[in-house]
Amino acid sequence: MDSTKTAFLRAHGISRMYVRYFDVVADASGRAVPNATLNFVTAMPQDVDIVPTVFVMPECLRGDRKQLASLIVKRVLQMNETNDVKDVKEIQIDCDWTLSTRRLYNDFMQAMLDECHSRQLQLSSTIRLHQLAQTPPPADRGVLMMYNTGDATDIRCHKPILDLHDAAPYLPYLKDYKLSLSAAYPVFTWRILFRGGQFVGFVHYDGEYPILSSDSIAIRQPSLSDIISAVNAIGSRRPEANDEIILFDLNNNNINRLNNDEYERIFNN
Repeated sequence: MDSTKTAFLRAHGISRMYVRYFDVVADASGRAVPNATLNFVTAMPQDVDIVPTVFVMPECLRGDRKQLASLIVKRVLQMNETNDVKDVKEIQIDCDWTLSTRRLYNDFMQAMLDECHSRQLQLSSTIRLHQLAQTPPPADRGVLMMYNTGDATDIRCHKPILDLHDAAPYLPYLKDYKLSLSAAYPVFTWRILFRGGQFVGFVHYDGEYPILSSDSIAIRQPSLSDIISAVNAIGSRRPEANDEIILFDLNNNNINRLNNDEYERIFNN
């Protein structure tokens, strides 16, 4: 946490942070293993609730799901202890499950729920828009990811991060969705490289790809109006989902893209 992030948290009274601890991916043998583990360079803020978040690839759900749940919870708790992250009350699982993997995910989440509750922890699950049409997974609550609504690989798609037109078919499911929800909205930017009109990749840093003179780098980011419209769309169908407004994600470029007044318009809309 540097001074820019700390100042942002204080300026807006941020009370909770969702922190990605590690991913769970399949190795060459198909075994579920941790990857991209967070390196705690600085201490977590002591006056903010930390929710460790673990991203699980769907193919990892085909093995022993109870064992996987146990290993994830133990690893999170170990990371908390090692890095002096205190008073954690909740763990969040992020997984892009589909209809074909729903049963496996639900079995895994039931095991996670049992593991968490045995340690007096709550469990939350991210919910993607396309997942709203399915039965909610076992969890104490969900976080609706109100982003990645379009096709970033299509150069003609100018609003792949957030476009209410693309989200509209899923929003009617909100009213009767049988899981308590918060909502997460995007403030991030994508730089996307196209060559001959074809998708090459996301540009994360300068020099990541060789850039030809005929290439195009498309900048995709939601406007303040896009974000506020999304907040209103969720609020009109599921008002309590905006009791906690989450912004993704916390980095200095995103913090500086909007000013404090604009952020307050999102938080207090």
